[in-house]
Amino acid sequence: MGQKHEPVLLEEALELLAVRPGGAYVDGTVGMGGHAAEILRRSGPDGRLTGTDRDAEALVRAGETLTSFGDRVRLLHADYRELPARLGDERPDGILIDLGVSSLQLDSPDRGFSFRSEGALDMRMDRSRGETAAQAVNRMPEKALADLIHRWGEEPASRRIARAIVEARRKNRIETTTTLAGIVRRAAGRRRWRSVDPATLTFQALRIHVNRELDGLAPALEELAGTLAPGGRLVVIAFHSLEDREVKRTFRSLSARGFRLLTRKPVRPGAAERARNPRSRSACLRAIAREEAA
Repeated sequence: MGQKHEPVLLEEALELLAVRPGGAYVDGTVGMGGHAAEILRRSGPDGRLTGTDRDAEALVRAGETLTSFGDRVRLLHADYRELPARLGDERPDGILIDLGVSSLQLDSPDRGFSFRSEGALDMRMDRSRGETAAQAVNRMPEKALADLIHRWGEEPASRRIARAIVEARRKNRIETTTTLAGIVRRAAGRRRWRSVDPATLTFQALRIHVNRELDGLAPALEELAGTLAPGGRLVVIAFHSLEDREVKRTFRSLSARGFRLLTRKPVRPGAAERARNPRSRSACLRAIAREEAA
């Protein structure tokens, strides 16, 4: 049974977005619509929201969640990096980007994001395009695979894991999450810590690779910030250090060019939220505001 969906850092994100009645907002990773629903409630009665997601299944769920808001909401099948072009002349009062994997993706074995249950090794957020994780692990040369796991997973045993994957695929093609997780666990050996599954970092690396999660992140954030109305705010929630570093660097750069940092340090979930929603534990929220017009 999957964990009940709960939007991460909901109150903190809404406070930093400074949602007001009648405002225009964007949720660039709308997912199942949790954050979006609260934005629409607080911006009522006539606030508007554009929601995008590259996961078509998530958009269906978001549409169900947000149906009561009628024509105040517009949903688009698009990557958040496409938003500047999609928005045209619109100048949002606030933009939210949640870079995490959704509960819908994690709890669907056939999506291949989790090694907790057996499923096809897919990992694509947009299943209409791109290479699957299975295609990647069965195609890539050993060195390229080791470099990928080291770079995107920051996995110290990357070379040993890559060697084990290549040896295993010589016998049988690697097609499922549990098969890959078993190979990685045996290769990784004993961990310094006990609370994290040894397969975690390799799965993270493959997911980042398959979905190009860090490709163009900084330029996209700069472009999104540039679409904001005067006084508008950009709020980003990251879930691993590689993403958070990019967000931090980009926001610091923007702070010297007409934007104000709203978070000197990342906002993290409190103890109550971490206990209630363990998936929130690694979340880091950062926010900036466009300066008001002179």
